Amino acid sequence: MKSAEDRIWTVPNALSLLRLLGVPVFLWLVLGPKADGWALALLMTAGFSDWLDGKIARAWNQTSNLGRLLDPLADRLYILATLIGLTLREVIPWWLAALIIGRDVVLLLCVPILRRHGLGSALPVHFLGKAATANLLYAFPLLFLASHDGWYADVAQIMGWAFVIWGTGLYWWAGALYVVQGRRLIGGASRA
Repeated sequence: MKSAEDRIWTVPNALSLLRLLGVPVFLWLVLGPKADGWALALLMTAGFSDWLDGKIARAWNQTSNLGRLLDPLADRLYILATLIGLTLREVIPWWLAALIIGRDVVLLLCVPILRRHGLGSALPVHFLGKAATANLLYAFPLLFLASHDGWYADVAQIMGWAFVIWGTGLYWWAGALYVVQGRRLIGGASRA
């Protein structure tokens, strides 16, 4: 008999799936027709739906194993697509993209080690990781706005870089906590 955690067809999972489908569309809008207004609207909608699916999952008791996989995957792919698009458009410097992607590469290298110890591939999401992702998801639309001419560009640039600095710092701090958490789990599995 399947448990509630094994559900696939839930509202939060549908929202996460829609967010995943929006990733290539966002990248195409940024790099193809350079339809920045639509790309920005899609990015903001994705950020809102990220918040909404978590809220619905908890309020309607629709948390699931699939949701725990889809939600962070959609977040990572949006961050990656945004980094690629904004770097190629020269909105953000390449070193910032490398710094943020570097953290995910470090954590990705930990997956085979966790699996070798029978611990699966995903560590429980930490609040600090969620805060870091939220900062970055706020930062990118602001930096995107800052790359345009308009009365809002200077304010968007200041706020965008503030969110990027905080978000990147928290992103790496959360990454360090995930590594420590993984080491503790491996140590506990080795003793057991």
